[in-house]
Amino acid sequence: MTAWLVASALGVLTACGVWLCLRARTFDVVLGLTLLSYAVNVFIFVMGRLSFEAPPIVRPGVPATLAYYADPLPQALVLTAIVIAFAMTALVLVLALKSRFVNDSDACDPVLPDAGTPAKRPPE
Repeated sequence: MTAWLVASALGVLTACGVWLCLRARTFDVVLGLTLLSYAVNVFIFVMGRLSFEAPPIVRPGVPATLAYYADPLPQALVLTAIVIAFAMTALVLVLALKSRFVNDSDACDPVLPDAGTPAKRPPE
């Protein structure tokens, strides 16, 4: 039951992230990329085996080959990915805001003016 729930959540996160990335607005694309990074983080975390009530380290007196413990590597990878994703999201949001103020639109693919009319220049 738990695996089905996690797989469903992973599918919903991925589907919503892809749908938002395909929209032509900068904020929607940023939100979609954030959801996709969450989906990748959940996937990496799940690949380290979902184990409930497992000790983080091997208990004394139990051979390491017989112990069933939580794998710390996926946890460390996800923690690092969360920090990097937060920094990259902040950078992309700043770039999107700058583009919004320069172009007077938040469309990812703005319509270019005709060749006969000069393009609007941002104030200097």
